[in-house]
Amino acid sequence: MLLGEHEHALDEKNRLTLPSKLRGAFGDGVVVTRGLDGCLLAWPVAAWAEMAERLQAVDQFSADGRKIRRHFFAGASQGELDKQGRLVIPATLLEAAGITREVTVAGVSDHLEIWDRAAWRQQLHEVEGSAEDVAERLAN
Repeated sequence: MLLGEHEHALDEKNRLTLPSKLRGAFGDGVVVTRGLDGCLLAWPVAAWAEMAERLQAVDQFSADGRKIRRHFFAGASQGELDKQGRLVIPATLLEAAGITREVTVAGVSDHLEIWDRAAWRQQLHEVEGSAEDVAERLAN
């Protein structure tokens, strides 16, 4: 399970060093794609395959179905961690998420979210202010 918040910085080649305790999940490779809310998503290959199945089940003949499939598939990049546990993130994905150098990697169960650090802090502030309300709505 992928958990926790980890602050890191991209190097000059757009490589992100994943925390050592998260690397094992990505032994078979990683898929990075645009996320929602202004972040990138990094999926272990097996978890990405499950996500891809869900996306492929969306009706491609509906406008919304086409949009969501494009959002996740068109920008996706598949790769592997190098021996130092680094992941190369394509510049187009970094630009799409507004990520510069300082990032926060958040473990979210079966995948990672990669955020520009300032955007993560804003998101976290919003979540902390509304988590109780969201939990109540989901419980009903």
